[in-house]
Amino acid sequence: MTRVTSTAGHTQQTEEAERTREGEGAAPPPGPDAGAGAWDDGLIARRAAGATGGGQPPVPLLPAPHTGRPAPGPDGADDDLTARLDALRELTGLSRPRVDAATLAEAGRVLDDAAARRRLSRRHTVVALAGATGSGKSTLFNTLAGVTISDTGVRRPTTSAALACSWTDGAAGLLDRLEIPGRLRRRPVQGPDGPGPLDGLVLIDLPDHDSAAAEHRAQVDRILAHVDAVIWVVDPEKYGDALLHERYLRPMAGHAEVTFVVLNQVDRLPEDAADQVLDDLRRLLDEDGIALGEHGEPGATVLALSALTGDGVGELRDCLGQLTSERRAAARRIGADLDAAADRLRPAYVPTGRVGLSEEAREEFADRLAEAVGAAAAGQAAERAWRRNAGRACGTPWLRLWRWYEARRAPQTAERPPGDTPGEEATTARQRVEQAVRVVADEAASGLPTPWADAVREAAGRGADGLPEALDGLTAPEPAPARPPRPGWWPVAVLAQVSMTLLQVVGGIWLLGQVLGVFTPDLLPPVLLMLAGILGGPCVEYGSRLAARGPARRYGADAERALRDAAAGCGRARVLDPVAAELLRYREVREQYARVLDPVGGDGARGRAGARQGVRVTELSTTPR
Repeated sequence: MTRVTSTAGHTQQTEEAERTREGEGAAPPPGPDAGAGAWDDGLIARRAAGATGGGQPPVPLLPAPHTGRPAPGPDGADDDLTARLDALRELTGLSRPRVDAATLAEAGRVLDDAAARRRLSRRHTVVALAGATGSGKSTLFNTLAGVTISDTGVRRPTTSAALACSWTDGAAGLLDRLEIPGRLRRRPVQGPDGPGPLDGLVLIDLPDHDSAAAEHRAQVDRILAHVDAVIWVVDPEKYGDALLHERYLRPMAGHAEVTFVVLNQVDRLPEDAADQVLDDLRRLLDEDGIALGEHGEPGATVLALSALTGDGVGELRDCLGQLTSERRAAARRIGADLDAAADRLRPAYVPTGRVGLSEEAREEFADRLAEAVGAAAAGQAAERAWRRNAGRACGTPWLRLWRWYEARRAPQTAERPPGDTPGEEATTARQRVEQAVRVVADEAASGLPTPWADAVREAAGRGADGLPEALDGLTAPEPAPARPPRPGWWPVAVLAQVSMTLLQVVGGIWLLGQVLGVFTPDLLPPVLLMLAGILGGPCVEYGSRLAARGPARRYGADAERALRDAAAGCGRARVLDPVAAELLRYREVREQYARVLDPVGGDGARGRAGARQGVRVTELSTTPR
């Protein structure tokens, strides 16, 4: 293989001449899609024919970037990727108030990289050659290019800066994104038919990933984050290197569809040993979690070749030709980045169980608030008040007079309203309210990822700040009604009680008149009248008490229910509604996360993404209880 060199001065003059001709009105590309390299192909043909001078042409530089819109991939796949990116963008926007910036940083980087890559040429496929020191990647780079571009030799590291070789014009924008300077951009030797099956290929020769120079390793990591596909070149001695598997292959296992693993230097091995090494390499890749593209399934491509002798290089060139002709490597890389970002976001969005507040939890919260405000005691007090009013209205006058006298003699011990509790009782009520809020917050946060569980507890805590005071306002004493509620039978009982009193008065007057000689002596009638009145009054009062039990109980139950409903409404407005709002927001982001995994609902082509995340998308779409 003849090595071709070009001086820096010639390189700079050639690049300036090309850009000058383009700026002075050279014929632009005929259209945004077809003919993307029509103008540049003429320059390629002239150089291939020796137009730049005698002998073999120097390794050419890349021309100015092409400004036409590249042809997109299949509409369905492109729409699928766009939907996933939109869902991730919506997801990060909805999550910023709840999820910390460090967790969302990787998703933001994926969105930025995807947007930057999709703005650039989709006609080109950027493939990086990566490998350890002495793996022979530079030799393979030169073999694929058909001309010596990258230095090879025993000196280590041989490649100190990334080199680029583009088979087609218009890739300058992509290489600018990779920060590869113009002096390190080359073109392969091509025949009169142009780039052939490698049309659109941009090959990058990276420095050694195990280089002792930190800047070399940093350059490898930076470029690997932006290329469309990677060819990992390994040799029979270091194919099992822990650094390669732990730092690169294992973390990039989800990028199997845009990964090639090439066992180089098989010419140094006997045929049976080469097969054994290749099988062991596949085993290691399987342990790394890398799916292998076998039996027609998508996955990494594993090949054995010798860059020095050319054995097996044709198969790699065919694989690269298929990759570039499909023009889907960039979309697959972005999709794999989305899968990796979704996997990192999984703890922030995937629940550990069913989420939401059950009706039992809501009822328990209402019961605790009712207990805190003393709804049961208020109902009992209302029931006693109703019975007391019934007794006052339907009792005998003499008994009411006696009770009045006893009340005047006894100290004033008026019944306190249920909410008028001093000191320790008020503290206990506040503690009950706080306990009720904690219990319902824990129930609502159960099963939620940590950021959203914290948000639910914060929302419940904010509502609990003024809840005890609001509940105290519900139980503040109110002026007593002017007249107690009276059922229809009260007038009848009052009339009967008046009649019994009149019988006693008439019988007493009659008996007194007989004693005084005013009436004819006959003790039986007045005595019977008095006995009827004396015995009838308590009977009417007892009957009224029996009749008052039902209405009094209903009156107390209504009072208890009214206070309970008021407390529940207060708790709902201050605690349950904010908690429900947080759960609704979580449901929205959970649905967006499900779309990031699978925009077509879990049964389409993206179903394998959900499997790689270890979660079924249908579980993410469960409506909260």
